[in-house]
Amino acid sequence: MESIETAARRLREAYGIGQIQPLRSALDPLDATKAYAIQAANTKYWTSQGRRVVGRKVGLTARAVQVQLGVDQPDFGVLFADMQIAHQGALPMSKVLQPKAEAEVAIVLGRDLNHPDAKIGDVLAAADHAVAAIEIVDSRIANWKITYADTVADNGSSAYFVLGPLKKQLAGLDLYTCGMALEVNGALASLGAGAACLGHPLEAAAWLARTLAKNGEPLRAGDVVLTGALGPMVTLQPGDRVEAKIGGIGGASFVYGDRR
Repeated sequence: MESIETAARRLREAYGIGQIQPLRSALDPLDATKAYAIQAANTKYWTSQGRRVVGRKVGLTARAVQVQLGVDQPDFGVLFADMQIAHQGALPMSKVLQPKAEAEVAIVLGRDLNHPDAKIGDVLAAADHAVAAIEIVDSRIANWKITYADTVADNGSSAYFVLGPLKKQLAGLDLYTCGMALEVNGALASLGAGAACLGHPLEAAAWLARTLAKNGEPLRAGDVVLTGALGPMVTLQPGDRVEAKIGGIGGASFVYGDRR
């Protein structure tokens, strides 16, 4: 089978040369261990080139998507500083291959979170604030024909993210029943709620904290945690204006490609 380093290099090169076929020669579709090893190899490469890690993203938080990919848990990817787009900013078309957008709750940590048995209460204690967020997901795998291992190896099918300007303290904030509306060019494109994200966005953050602590790579103060989609993702078209609105924590927006 293809080596970890070879598969990692193929994924890195795809950012510049375009989509590649699924990693069938390197990965069994459910091989999480090797998939995360490929992700880690690219994280090591990118940090050696000067990219700075600023947090993590949680993916596969919807049960329907887990069933589709044959798994029973989420996955995660790494967020780098150069992946953030300013609120109301623009994402050049040249930066992505086949982008989609989804609305999420982002948690920014005020304290380290290094508990292998972390619960929602630990997330509440460590969090500084929550903000509305948009994650722009992308896949280096042609036509989004991904397996679980493909998306894990491909850094959780990550691309870019936007954080809203309103910072809300978590105390008293209802992230379970909060509603979400994702609008594209002023028209409703996706609906959801906090409960759609692994039952609760803070449960997704707790899962991530447990997983990373057990891996010896705990979440740190200042980290951004994208907790997972609150509703269906939306395929982007050039010129789209995308705005996410989440009850209690405000909104976030960006433009894909040239402004209209």
